[in-house]
Parts: sequence; C-alpha cells; structure tokens
Amino acid sequence: MTAFETEIALQDKRVSEVTRALRQRNLNNNLPFLILSEDLPEGQAYREFPDGHIEIQEIIEDGADLKSKLVRNLTRAEVVDFRLKNGLF
Repeated sequence: MTAFETEIALQDKRVSEVTRALRQRNLNNNLPFLILSEDLPEGQAYREFPDGHIEIQEIIEDGADLKSKLVRNLTRAEVVDFRLKNGLF
C-alpha cells in the first residue's frame, strides 16, 4: 500500500468513527439519524429512529429548507438486514 493509499484509508476510518459517534449521539438524545445510501433512488434516504425503526424518506428541497416525506417503514427483517449490511449493531 502506498503512502497515499494509507492516508486515504486512515481518513476513511476517521470519517467512519465520527459518523458512528454522531449517530450514537443523535439516538441517545432521542433524535433520528439520516443515512444516505446509493441503494436508494435519488432523493431518498434512510432515517433511523431511537426506538429502532427505520423509514425510507423522500428528501425534498424547499428553498433553503429540507423537508421529508415518508415513503415506507422497513420491516423488522429489513431493519436487521440493513444494520448487518452497514455494521450498525
């Protein structure tokens, strides 16, 4: 691995650590956490809630504001699969 590749790997690790800490802080403070994913169509994202459920939401720009609209709730099985796939346990 080159020095450049090592630096990129270290930065990726730092970003992951900060993201995990922010997610945990939000959930501990009874706030949802928005998870962007390339697996969803453009304009959609996952929103994880402190009670454990996860929704797919459509994110809508309204001027400088962002609004969201529920697309659907994930089933319990989908939530488990999603967390396993993304290392969110």
